[in-house]
Amino acid sequence: MTTQRRIQPMPVQLVNQIAAGEVVERPAAVVKELLENSLDAGATKIVIDVEKGGTKLIRVADNGHGIHKDDLVLSLSPHATSKIRTIDDLEEVASLGFRGEALPSIASVSHLQLTSCWQDGDETWQLTMNNSAASELSPAAKKTGTTVEVRDLFFNVPARRKFLRTEKTEFSHLEDVVKRISLSRFDVDISLRHNQRVVKALRAANNRVEQEKRIAEILGPAFIGQAVHMEFDYEGLRLWGWVAEPTFSRSQADMQYFYVNGRVVRDRLVTHAVRQAYSDVLFHGRHPAYVLFFECDPAMVDVNAHPGKHEVRFRQGRQVHDFLFRAIHKSLAEVISNDTSSHELHHFSKAAFAASEPTLTASHPGIQNQYSKQSSMPFAVAEQRRAYTEFARKYTDVAAVDSDKEPSAEMSIEAMPPLGFARAQLHGIYILAENAQGMVLVDMHAAHERITYERLKSAQIGEGIQTQPLLVPLTIAVSSKEAQIVEDQTKLFSELGFEVDRIADESIKLRQLPVILSNSDVETLLRDVLSDLVIHGNSTRIQEEMNEILSTMACHGSIRANRKLTIEEMNALLRDMEITERSGQCNHGRPTWIQLSIAELDKMFMRGR
Repeated sequence: MTTQRRIQPMPVQLVNQIAAGEVVERPAAVVKELLENSLDAGATKIVIDVEKGGTKLIRVADNGHGIHKDDLVLSLSPHATSKIRTIDDLEEVASLGFRGEALPSIASVSHLQLTSCWQDGDETWQLTMNNSAASELSPAAKKTGTTVEVRDLFFNVPARRKFLRTEKTEFSHLEDVVKRISLSRFDVDISLRHNQRVVKALRAANNRVEQEKRIAEILGPAFIGQAVHMEFDYEGLRLWGWVAEPTFSRSQADMQYFYVNGRVVRDRLVTHAVRQAYSDVLFHGRHPAYVLFFECDPAMVDVNAHPGKHEVRFRQGRQVHDFLFRAIHKSLAEVISNDTSSHELHHFSKAAFAASEPTLTASHPGIQNQYSKQSSMPFAVAEQRRAYTEFARKYTDVAAVDSDKEPSAEMSIEAMPPLGFARAQLHGIYILAENAQGMVLVDMHAAHERITYERLKSAQIGEGIQTQPLLVPLTIAVSSKEAQIVEDQTKLFSELGFEVDRIADESIKLRQLPVILSNSDVETLLRDVLSDLVIHGNSTRIQEEMNEILSTMACHGSIRANRKLTIEEMNALLRDMEITERSGQCNHGRPTWIQLSIAELDKMFMRGR
């Protein structure tokens, strides 16, 4: 028999320890909270000292504006903060921390010492806290900013301490936190020491070169060597950062850093948009790598959706999803080179960005003019072909896009097309070409497969989706919410070649489908699409299924190995690659060509030594 108890307030110590269970999972969580406080205080230099993976000691010292003497005790009280005053402040949170839970929660499960000097004042004050009881304020040696020292984490919560892993594992999690925050603030010096040994010493990065150097220090030079820098602005939304080329993919999602107004987040909407943008160019089961910064009006995003602030909620999720998809899709579509010299910053105007339609139908963004380094505006395919026709007339005396002649004597090396001109075929597999930078090797089957695939998709857009009625309509049982979506999105399904109606509260009927999907598991596909529409507000599963079939058709219809090509045919293939989006990778994510510069060739043969 359960004994009934009267309601009464919980002790402050117990309240703080419960809060600590949400905020302080392990030493890494302590470092995250303290670093965010330092950044909110305007720090430009932060030093982190850790011992035994953070279980024995965590010390975070910054040069921020500090805490006023009269606020030191208050800062260790629950829900005391300088960052929120009214409900309007909560709806437009611009700071990283704002709940006022971190310091009292940490203090409830550790021995905490707080030392601070208020805005370059003459006095520095210190206090300690044990078991939610604060000591008297005492003067301390003059030191700019604030230092928080946390010792013996979970000393009074043995059950929590038992769940901690080895020192190496805990420090690994802690280091990951420092990496994520270091990538979010290039303008701040951040140093990390573990057991008196310097692990990271990151200097402030004030330009793109220094930023890429910091990224290389954190993620490794391979990432930045195969990453494309991008920047998009559209109707108050801004996305900038680095996305790795599809050829640099990962077996797990361990190199994905996404920041919303400077806050690192893990968000399903974001992940879905990025996966969709990479859907045509990655091996199945592989994960993209990126460091991206999304900026918007703080009122557009609710950062109070998770106790640890790991997740956010966008107030206009569909708009954000479409913006992210189109921006990343465009950046990947315009990369025809895996040479770092071509990784240029992409700026797009509102009109150019709005020109491409995302999501449920096959996307068809414009293609950047590859023949003008000065142009950063996307070209439509027809404009691209006209541009190359003029190029061909001027330098090769022909008026066709697929020029098959050698460059004329008056043509300079710099004026050659991006992929140059074919010189030979190697083993019936590769095309050897010469361009302005040096030597190009093309996998002719992979390149032709991408070209064929993109043409099949374009034909589908131009001619419309071919459909066929079902001899016996298919009745599918769904939830009432999914049935309502079918009723509301009849036009959407029709554009994709489906005729599907709601026939009851929890039942729909499929009467017509695209010819290309006649041998697919359409019932499962429709269920997955409806699930996506419920969760994300959109879905690309139908188009992905169609694209998978088109990809197979393109593979079988492309040039096979050991087929001999003439110089004219090889040059025609090179010209087609230059006007085909995503031509740097085949449909399965493999590179279609590589560049070897003259400098690289000279190095191989030790010239100039």
